[in-house]
Amino acid sequence: LLQHHGGARVDIYEKLPVPFGLVRFGVAPDHPEVKNVINAFTQTARSERCAYYGNVTVGRDVAVAELRQAYHAVVLSYGAEDNRVLGIPGENLSGVYSARAFVGWYNGLPENRGLKPDLSCETALIVGHGNVALDIARILLSPLHLLRKTDITDCSLAALACSKVKRVWLVGRRGPLQVAFTIKELREMINLPGARPVLNPADFTGLENAVKDAPRPRKRLTELMIKTALEKPGEKTVEMQVAAEQAAAPREWGLKFQRSPQEVLPTADGRRVRGVRMALTRLEGSGDSAKAIPTGDVEELECGLVLSSIGYRSLPLDPAAVPTAGVDSLPLCARVGLYCSGWVKRGPTGVIITTMNDSFDTAHSVLEDLQAGVLDVSSSREGFGAVESILRSRGVRPVSFSDWEKIDAAEVARGKAAGKPREKIVDPQEMLQLIGH
Repeated sequence: LLQHHGGARVDIYEKLPVPFGLVRFGVAPDHPEVKNVINAFTQTARSERCAYYGNVTVGRDVAVAELRQAYHAVVLSYGAEDNRVLGIPGENLSGVYSARAFVGWYNGLPENRGLKPDLSCETALIVGHGNVALDIARILLSPLHLLRKTDITDCSLAALACSKVKRVWLVGRRGPLQVAFTIKELREMINLPGARPVLNPADFTGLENAVKDAPRPRKRLTELMIKTALEKPGEKTVEMQVAAEQAAAPREWGLKFQRSPQEVLPTADGRRVRGVRMALTRLEGSGDSAKAIPTGDVEELECGLVLSSIGYRSLPLDPAAVPTAGVDSLPLCARVGLYCSGWVKRGPTGVIITTMNDSFDTAHSVLEDLQAGVLDVSSSREGFGAVESILRSRGVRPVSFSDWEKIDAAEVARGKAAGKPREKIVDPQEMLQLIGH
């Protein structure tokens, strides 16, 4: 918007005092290169025509209707901040966590800082075959010396140092051809030091033919799984050495297919998880549209930790706000000047680049509407001027981008002392004290 319209001014409202959303709180700590997109965000936020207002909860501190009165256009781009639930008995037992909360815990998301997951068991089960599931498995099994160099939070590092988890199963209701993770994450997992992959060769028989005409990413991903499941150590000394190391590895992980969780089983006292009962499934149809149908057979798998990684969902900001793709379904008179972008628009799928391209599309829609006169900019709008008085009347003090830069500097300094890129501050009150709020 700033690049393509010389007169546009953009204000960004954010619930937390700190910016960057899932780049800060969703990307795995051992994937620092993925966080480089922060540099582009920072450049934009420093523009004279852009302002950041953190510590403002839209829907509570200011209503969407109030924003629409203050601005010519409002873009909802707040993602999917709730998790989908399994909806099975035992889901609320101690030792069962959502992937979202677990990732938030090790990434320093303030609302998850008190999670205290119990890592005293040997076997963990992750429900889901996406990148988030692989991220969690990798963090659970990574050697500590690798994690110590990341921006993982201090308290989660301490908890992982005492962890007894040495086996992680990733369970999905469909087959190898329907997994949602990508090859980069799978390769990282396969090459993880001190952990060996356990894939059942029977799950992969005949799949070479099935993927012959599949799109290249799916084909390469499936071939890597087949190779990992079937291959005996090669003749190269390096491969033999890796295979020997993995055979002796103290930790292991594996993919289990065509299993759908039916019930989380409790310990004798009824308080904690001791395992999961799963319905075995068969697939109807093929490719991404294949459906998992229960066969009637069940299987129980013992574990002391269950992590549900089956996706996220968006919540409405306030009764007047429009969740998800609903903006497009409103009558024109109700939606002029209201746009949405990212996960709140398309659902929680895709990686940063997908969402970035989607946001460019949304920006183009705004620019087109400006050009076509759909957005009436003949009367001026006060923008933050109007919102500031609303916030002041409600006792809300926004955090500016330069305030964030002070928090950032403090985090980087704390991290440097510990040999890390940063030590995240996880308490919003501490952030606000730091900037004198």
